[in-house]
Amino acid sequence: MLFSPLRLARTASVLALFMAGALAPALAQDAAAPVAPETVIATVGGEPITEADLGFAAEDLGQDLAQMPPEQRRPFLLSVLIDMKVLAKAGADAGMADTPLFAQRLDYLRERALRRAYFNDAILGAVTEEAMRAEYDKFTAGFEPEEERRASHILVEKEEDAKAIKAELEAGADFAALAKEKSIDPGSGAQGGDLGFFSRGMMVPAFEEAAFALTEPGQVSDLVQSNYGWHIIKLTETRMSAPPTFEQVAGQIQQQLLMKTFNETVAKLMEGTTVDIADPALKAALDQQEEAATP
Repeated sequence: MLFSPLRLARTASVLALFMAGALAPALAQDAAAPVAPETVIATVGGEPITEADLGFAAEDLGQDLAQMPPEQRRPFLLSVLIDMKVLAKAGADAGMADTPLFAQRLDYLRERALRRAYFNDAILGAVTEEAMRAEYDKFTAGFEPEEERRASHILVEKEEDAKAIKAELEAGADFAALAKEKSIDPGSGAQGGDLGFFSRGMMVPAFEEAAFALTEPGQVSDLVQSNYGWHIIKLTETRMSAPPTFEQVAGQIQQQLLMKTFNETVAKLMEGTTVDIADPALKAALDQQEEAATP
């Protein structure tokens, strides 16, 4: 299915919510023992800050927390909440809580909180390990193994340099040592030329043809020219590909199921719902984005 930029942005925000919410349990783990949500952890001017408040702040500041060591998260959140209490009191004392704009802001924050609560229950709650494993089983059932090669190469700019290296190899020089010394490929050169495993379609055509023409581990190719220069290829290992383990792809499957569940849930909730957009230009732009998502 194709998604419009608008829908992609919406699903990206869903994943951001998920990642932020995932830090809340980690906060409980930082403590010596589980703490009840109503537990008061501090007071500011007589106003309590509870463990639940800490969890709410963790949801809002998930991206900041993700970059912090676990032991720094709770102190950071508490400092944010203390500042919030002080500033909120100052705003209330200034009469800001009585303005129409503040009432609108409260409505927005209430709906955002309800959206997050519904997401956690109806969407995130539906993406269980059982559902993820079922999706993984579908993937592995349709997996078709293909031939893979592991090879090393030495890359140089000039043909005469490649010929000289080929002669050294034929005289018994060590392939990995020559790759470290003379290959201009910065990625593989330091690894003795090792490129790891690859399948067809992953390398440039000339390189791929030469690599898959080698049949025995240890066999070295003739000179191969590509857009990058001149290659000498050594076959290291052959195998048939296998599907990744569940643990290797669990995160990717979880994200895919979250997006799928989110989009299906929103589509179902939108059935029979009338949406009127007062701004004609904004409506046209929204319609255009939605049309772009139609296959």
